[in-house]
Amino acid sequence: MRSRYQVQAPDAAHFVTSTIVAWLPVFTTAARCDILVQSLAYCREHKGLVIYGWVILDNHFHAILAAPDLPRVLADLKRHTAQRILEQLEAEKCEWLLGQLRYRRSAHKTESAHQVWQEGTHPQAIVGDEMMLQKLEYLHNNPVKRGLVAAPEYWRYSSAHEWEPGVEPVLRCDCWR
Repeated sequence: MRSRYQVQAPDAAHFVTSTIVAWLPVFTTAARCDILVQSLAYCREHKGLVIYGWVILDNHFHAILAAPDLPRVLADLKRHTAQRILEQLEAEKCEWLLGQLRYRRSAHKTESAHQVWQEGTHPQAIVGDEMMLQKLEYLHNNPVKRGLVAAPEYWRYSSAHEWEPGVEPVLRCDCWR
């Protein structure tokens, strides 16, 4: 089944969410989170991706992104990260999670024995500064709302700490406007 959500405003930044199949806790190690961070950085450098904000949680990530062909960039990102995550899980001998990703694979996903990502990214066009700030606050506060940290800037895999003095961000964001 294809997602009903689509990029409607190709020149706009979009708030996107990508979720691990069955909400499985894949992003529980730095090595696995770094795969996604490195892939976002690669897409910025080689595919024209612009990154305004982001956060990685155990089973999904949110980001505010723009690109000349955002749907293609996101599809490439998800395909590449899925392959790298599976390689990492095999290296870690994480059999339970590999078994779940195999079991949860949709029948029409015949090119792989596993499925890492749910289909779609639920893109929402950012239509102004107020919406941008609302979405940034939402994604940055996600780890706080889940009880993982006391304040957004304490979550390592987020752009929330980018403006904190003396903190080197994991992935630098691009300026809005």
